[in-house]
Amino acid sequence: MRGLSIRIESKETKDRIPQIGIQEKPAKGRVYKHRASPHSYLSFILIGTFFTGLFLHLQLDTLAVLVFAATWIATPLFILSDRYVFDGLSLSRRGLVPRAWAQITGSPTSIALEDIELIETQALRAIRRGGDVYYRYRTLVLGSDLRFTLVSGSESYRSLTNALFKAVPEDILDNRSVELRDYLRDPKEIQTKVRFAKIPSASVLEPSIGLKKSASTASTSRKELSIDADEMAERTEYLRQLANELRVAGFLVQSIEVFRRALRLSPQDSWLLFEFARCLHSYAGAEKSERLERRAMAALRLAERRAGDDEKLLSRLGESYFQYGDWASARRAFERTIEFAGDSYRSVRGMAELALREGKIAHVIHHFSTAHRMAEIPALRRWTDSEAAYFARLNSDEDYMDMEVSRVNLLDSLERSKKTALRIVVLGLPLIVSGLLMDSPVFQNIGWAVSCVALIVWTGIVVSRHMFSSRLPIETE
Repeated sequence: MRGLSIRIESKETKDRIPQIGIQEKPAKGRVYKHRASPHSYLSFILIGTFFTGLFLHLQLDTLAVLVFAATWIATPLFILSDRYVFDGLSLSRRGLVPRAWAQITGSPTSIALEDIELIETQALRAIRRGGDVYYRYRTLVLGSDLRFTLVSGSESYRSLTNALFKAVPEDILDNRSVELRDYLRDPKEIQTKVRFAKIPSASVLEPSIGLKKSASTASTSRKELSIDADEMAERTEYLRQLANELRVAGFLVQSIEVFRRALRLSPQDSWLLFEFARCLHSYAGAEKSERLERRAMAALRLAERRAGDDEKLLSRLGESYFQYGDWASARRAFERTIEFAGDSYRSVRGMAELALREGKIAHVIHHFSTAHRMAEIPALRRWTDSEAAYFARLNSDEDYMDMEVSRVNLLDSLERSKKTALRIVVLGLPLIVSGLLMDSPVFQNIGWAVSCVALIVWTGIVVSRHMFSSRLPIETE
């Protein structure tokens, strides 16, 4: 295999190269819309369908028709109208149900841009096909006592999150949200760049992932190293951008190969090592390979050694260590950042999360108080101040701590009970089907009774979890 070799000799040649990483700024006044996740609505449809069947079984035909109409006619209209809207000034949720709920509860439906306190993104492996992983991203936006959840799956998610993430300060974003801001692109566009760069398919590259040096990298090393420094830097940046776009899109095997080519040109680049390690760790998780996971952690430690006094990289390394469960390394990276930078908000916040995991409430209060002083954004100052006040109340008031511990334990119990109730609902369905096939009213009645009671319990548990999910209020004097 031959590696990527691009020699920019003229304006015409440069114009033919796909421009990676050049993003257009959102048009002034443009409004971005993204449909809300239909998960809750689908649950309502399943419940409505169940009770439609139950009312037909009880010969309550009129009630069955009403429930069916509400389920299969009204609910799709609710789904179509429910969407998130970002207009550059605020993120809001609009639709028939959110508007009605806001009027009933008196709660707001939008978060102003300056009130956003935290944005976190989770990557869920939805489908795995060969060496590629199709990710489903779930982004949580917190602020103004509201929690908005954006779920990927369409171009509208990419457009809205790209505009939103660029509009807020980086300290509000977690590691993965920063990566989505910088590298989330249309998969078709990415594959066009891959074909231009002549990167082999995942099926060709996958057998070489476990080797210390891939054949493609070795075969091009002499030619690649013969170019001048400026061209090498430009080519390395080109490859780095492409590798990260492939990683975020889920083309992990091709991403690893492009990272290898970039590292061949710039083996001392600490950022390249850091991003390569995160890619390798994602692939290790998809493959469930402990050996690849150890290699990923070794690459992270190498990036840390070569990071020098780059406080931004060190804080990102600390967050990655924390995410992967290496608490000692996370602490070391955060402490180095604080030593070099002194006023690293992200690292101090990371130290607070580490102290919370270890149960050191006094340290949690200290670090959140320090983060409050360091935060330059009013929303972050409000959030860190509320966190410090909450843990201070826990530390000073045993009764309040006992109530909070009981609340958290109750949430855990409700979650387990919810799963049990759902299993009982499913177990009752075969009895209903068997009763219909055998024309046995006894089996049908038992099945309907079991499933109906379990479904009512499940619904009650869902409502209870929502009620107890918020912290107990902190009394102020």
